[in-house]
Amino acid sequence: MSYLHDKYEYVSIYSMNEENILIQAGLSEEQASVYKALIERGPQKASALASWTGIKRGLIYKVLEQMEAMGLVSKKGGDGTVATFSPEHPSQLMNIVEQKAKSLALTKQTLEYAIGSLGSKFNLLSGKPNVQFFEGFDGIKKVTFDSLNSKTEILSFADNEAVNKLYPKLNEEYMPTRKKLNIKKRLISKDNPYIRELTKKDDPAITERRVIAENFTSATVMQIYDGKVSYITLDPERTIGVIIEDKSIYEMHRILFELTWKDATPIGPVLEK
Repeated sequence: MSYLHDKYEYVSIYSMNEENILIQAGLSEEQASVYKALIERGPQKASALASWTGIKRGLIYKVLEQMEAMGLVSKKGGDGTVATFSPEHPSQLMNIVEQKAKSLALTKQTLEYAIGSLGSKFNLLSGKPNVQFFEGFDGIKKVTFDSLNSKTEILSFADNEAVNKLYPKLNEEYMPTRKKLNIKKRLISKDNPYIRELTKKDDPAITERRVIAENFTSATVMQIYDGKVSYITLDPERTIGVIIEDKSIYEMHRILFELTWKDATPIGPVLEK
């Protein structure tokens, strides 16, 4: 089935005429028609191009101006003489496609961040919880870094030793960004020599840590912030991240954190007052 599908796509692509391929590459119908005419007939004046393509003379100059800005057409003459337009090498089309791909990737990244905010507003209207599910390291990173949009303090249950072993580069980027944004965090970790040594590096201005019994184990990292609860797994076979946005779920987790925090043991540097 896959072979037939690939073969069908292969035939479809190569059965397309050149003008349609140019349109697929991102050119408008008028631009594709003009470029094809220039490639086939060589340098032309605007009046000749209007005649060959059927594009009105009032529009042909606008199309040529667009194509010149895109690097597909060069102009000679003008300012008292009749300008002649020549096609640039078709390889410029690849540059245009690559630029569009970069722009689309940036738009996608921006939209991913905006969806969280838009989803929150939608959920307020609909009363439905917003649940986002992610997989792989990129998904883990998205879930972790979502907390950097927090306008409130972050509360977290975290086994930092497991996190740093499984995702060694994650905190190297996350911590400096959190510090720059001045987002405060309280963490509850299990008590062991690794955590006590790591805590010496905590900045008390933005991080406060307490520990609970060493035999406490957790296969996830939990973060509680801004009406959300997020989880990332600490299982190399199952790299999963989840963000739940719901007022009631958030409030329950916040209360459970505060109850645990009350009985946990303070460690680490203390901010001088």
